[in-house]
Amino acid sequence: MPTFSAEYLKELGSKIFKAYGVPEREAVQVAGSLVQSNLFGHDSHGVIRVLQYVQAIQSGDIQAGARIEVERETATTAALNGHWGFGQVIARKAADMAIGKARDAGVCCITVRQSNHVGRLGEYPTIAAEQDMIAIATVNNHGAARRLAPWGGMDGRMSPNPISFAAPTDRGRPVLVDITSTVVAEGKVRVMRNRGARIPEGWILDAEGRPSTDPNDLYGPPPGALLPFGGIVGHKGYALGVMVDILSGALSGAGCSRKDATRIGNAFFITVIDIARFVPVEAFKAQVSDFVAYIKSSRKLPGVDEILIPGEPEYRTMEKRLREGIFVEEETWRQIRELAEKVGLPCM
Repeated sequence: MPTFSAEYLKELGSKIFKAYGVPEREAVQVAGSLVQSNLFGHDSHGVIRVLQYVQAIQSGDIQAGARIEVERETATTAALNGHWGFGQVIARKAADMAIGKARDAGVCCITVRQSNHVGRLGEYPTIAAEQDMIAIATVNNHGAARRLAPWGGMDGRMSPNPISFAAPTDRGRPVLVDITSTVVAEGKVRVMRNRGARIPEGWILDAEGRPSTDPNDLYGPPPGALLPFGGIVGHKGYALGVMVDILSGALSGAGCSRKDATRIGNAFFITVIDIARFVPVEAFKAQVSDFVAYIKSSRKLPGVDEILIPGEPEYRTMEKRLREGIFVEEETWRQIRELAEKVGLPCM
């Protein structure tokens, strides 16, 4: 698979988006967000999405440069309408707004509807953690893209609803949880399909409810379904997905997963908490760091070299890929190169 520097992929991605009519500021922000996802090891939300976004621009599903409207607002809340702009732009606006309101009032909750794909969800709570705040974020798929089978079912009834938390420490990196309520994000199945690889058993069911290792069985026709995370206790992942759907969909007005929803987007929910309103920030960070050290002091099982804290694998992957480059599967690179060539952009 070809390997590229993060800067090269950012530059190429932004040039492609600009060539397809995206304002420069948005093109740079979205391309940077996608590449950051690759750096963090979330290739499912990285440059593999360039083709998807360009197709959405061409179909009119993504309205580049769309106005972000504040429909309702109080000192501690806001409800935003993204008018189907880029999800990364809208979610960043919501996160920044929530941080500002939390700084003034202590806490803030913001919802977003009519937003496209926001990318890697963990990006937004991390922004708050870097400013000494705690954040929790969730999204559903605006009621559509129903790929998650309920516990005990075989048909897709919810989207792979993710949830992310971030909290600062005095160790230089936040504690970061970024998980989906399915065994695996849909995009990771897409990555494996582009690599021509099989997927592990336990990720998906085919259209007849049988376990499958063929990524094509998720997409059909007829489509299969993703399984909730948890294996034999998958009812826990399923339950988490239900609540994420309610927080993101019902509270924003975008709607929960439902049969008649056809337009795929991300309804977004974020809560930000100003730590200093509860305890001194340095005391909080010290307690979290002591907690982390205590967790890591556990005896390790045979074959385990180190106990990791949520977020550590992502940050280590980022450091490695900044040094060594980001590998892109051949099919994804073919798609990107084809998009670039259509608008006269040179590629490596």
